[in-house]
Amino acid sequence: MEQVDKINISTKALSSGNLQVKFFVEGSPKQEYGYLLVNEPKPVGEIIAEIQNRLARRRAAEQRIDPLFPIAPQTDDLDFYLFSA
Repeated sequence: MEQVDKINISTKALSSGNLQVKFFVEGSPKQEYGYLLVNEPKPVGEIIAEIQNRLARRRAAEQRIDPLFPIAPQTDDLDFYLFSA
């Protein structure tokens, strides 16, 4: 069974009309935090689900790295930033 990380968020309305979401991931082996740019108003549940989805994609991509076989580069996700402390 896969462990679901707890995500705490805070939001900030930007002058462009977008919403900046700052999030902290609790329960992961390393301290992680990041930012997500949301273009339209969404319920909190949808925002957290989107963060979880993007975290899962990022972690899956990290597991597929094989130094002997180069993989095709992925497009950058400019609306999602993840940092480790």
